[in-house]
Amino acid sequence: MRRVTLFVNGTTTNGRVVAVYGSLDDLLSVASSKLGIRASSVYNGNGDFYFLSAEFYGLMCNCIGPEKSQTHTDWLTLNVGGRCFTTTRSTLVSQEPESMLAHMFKEKDVWGNKQDSQGAYLIDRSPDYFEPILNYLRHGQLIINEGINPLGVLEEARFFGIEQLAEQLETLIKSSQPPDDHSPLTRKEFIRFLLATTTKSELRCQGLNFTGADLSRLDLRYINFKMANLRGANLSHANLSGANLERADLSMACLDAANLQGVKMLCTNAEGASLRGCNFEDPAGIKANLEGANLKGVDMEGSQMTGINLRVATLKNAKLKNCNLRGATLAGTDLENCDLSGCDLQEANLRGSNVKGAIFEEMLTPLHMSQSVR
Repeated sequence: MRRVTLFVNGTTTNGRVVAVYGSLDDLLSVASSKLGIRASSVYNGNGDFYFLSAEFYGLMCNCIGPEKSQTHTDWLTLNVGGRCFTTTRSTLVSQEPESMLAHMFKEKDVWGNKQDSQGAYLIDRSPDYFEPILNYLRHGQLIINEGINPLGVLEEARFFGIEQLAEQLETLIKSSQPPDDHSPLTRKEFIRFLLATTTKSELRCQGLNFTGADLSRLDLRYINFKMANLRGANLSHANLSGANLERADLSMACLDAANLQGVKMLCTNAEGASLRGCNFEDPAGIKANLEGANLKGVDMEGSQMTGINLRVATLKNAKLKNCNLRGATLAGTDLENCDLSGCDLQEANLRGSNVKGAIFEEMLTPLHMSQSVR
């Protein structure tokens, strides 16, 4: 047995709840009795029953089950950013019962929603982004038309508290984004950057990938290569004066005959790199700083390194033949098996350095014991 609410003349007030049983004639008889009219016919439209009285006025009847309230089947018009959408109260409430829209329209006039002159509820949001949300509430499927930015729909879903839809949108946006491009920069691409900047401005290349790039003979003065990946790069004859290579990866790179005046290479990894004939000596007196750098197995033969700071650097198995290390700081440096043949170590500080197996043949100046205590 079901119950129906009967209304006269298509109104939604002063209804009468009656039990439905027996034949249609029984229902018409009860309707006539309850509403004080003579109901003579009935027709069905969109799931609702309609009665016509003898006076040709309509009598509307909405079916309600044990758990279905009449308020959830009302038709509503929403004015969203100047564009109207017509839907049912159950659409806004059923799919996402904990959302803001569900709380706004679960019961009539609880939130005091503002209405325009036509009775449509005013919502100050984007209609283009609201439409996919309304369709989702209708059928449970996320469909976004071409030209609609999913990011905008995501913001609306978050605003209205529709969590399941927001999760779907986040997954969609993430899957549609192109994968991160970690491919190395080419010489052509980098030259384009160089030409777009003046020689006095600092070009920020921190953390960029230059693996295997050919940057030879380029003017790279004062560029910030901090933590950049220059593994295997060709920097021969490049001008790196004043450049910042702190914590950069220069392993297996070629810097032969490069200008490294005043360069900052703190904790740089240059293991296995070639730095033959490099110039670290700045006429202005700015000393190159390679403190803590990993220089295992590097070839720095014939380089000018007056006053260079190699404190606590690792030069194990390195080749420093015929280098000018006058006044260099080598305190705490690991020089194990390092070839220092023909080097100028006058006034160099080797205190605490490890010279086990180091080669000091054909020294240009005597190496005093006070310069090394280990």
